[in-house]
Amino acid sequence: MTELLIRLMRRPQGFVGVALLALIVAACLFGPALAPYAPEKIDFLGRFRAPGWQNWLGADQFGRDVLSRLMVGARSTVPLAVIATFAGSAAGAIIGVGSAYLGGRTDEAIMRTNDAVMAIPGLLMALLLVSTLGNGSGNAVIAIAVAFAPGMARVTRSAALNVRNQDYVKAAIARGEGAPWIIFREMLPNVMAPIVIESTIRVSFAVMLFATLSFLGVGAQPPASEWGLMVADARQYMHQAPWGLIAPSAAIALTAIAFNLVGDGLRDALNPKDER
Repeated sequence: MTELLIRLMRRPQGFVGVALLALIVAACLFGPALAPYAPEKIDFLGRFRAPGWQNWLGADQFGRDVLSRLMVGARSTVPLAVIATFAGSAAGAIIGVGSAYLGGRTDEAIMRTNDAVMAIPGLLMALLLVSTLGNGSGNAVIAIAVAFAPGMARVTRSAALNVRNQDYVKAAIARGEGAPWIIFREMLPNVMAPIVIESTIRVSFAVMLFATLSFLGVGAQPPASEWGLMVADARQYMHQAPWGLIAPSAAIALTAIAFNLVGDGLRDALNPKDER
């Protein structure tokens, strides 16, 4: 793990990504404690206050401090995106490895069904699921996880097909090991590298998708300080107080960039052909 981190930090994209990610993690862990104001504190005399010493990033239409809401909202945005990505990646990885192991017509049936689901755009799939399950952050997490699973299944199956023909898998089959043992103990651990890389990159899409669902009013609900919801609340006042729109939008963009850079760095660091 230490060697992997060193190799990751040697790459410019890895170093910048880890630095940004460290700031985001710090905001998630310590944001509520470090926020200068309570995120829901209303100050009608400070409505649309421009950035200054009282409010470093300005105030919104209710006089609430934008910086405080950003710092507290990190805990409502990033962890949920990570949970959704982890759940979708885990489900997709199991489907992909299982399909590769079973092979034949079973593999064909699973993958054709998977491809049919993949044909539905992720945002549309998430909207359909949230509309069925109901509004709220928890249902948004489930919807994003389901939307991400087919893509991860396709990526994992491609890697698992090579592992399926390795001697240790054939030896496990010859010993009479059952399918669950072979899938979870022999094949899945040996395709973790592409799963980790793909999952890291997909977190950035999950952050944007979760923010989009909140922006559309089907994710986090008021008065939550979730970043996408902050953008939705501020858009009608963008000419009076553009900082209320710019700050959460920049936070979403930087978070997406951070996870993308870390994913690119991990891809290079885990590449056995790259010894730089």
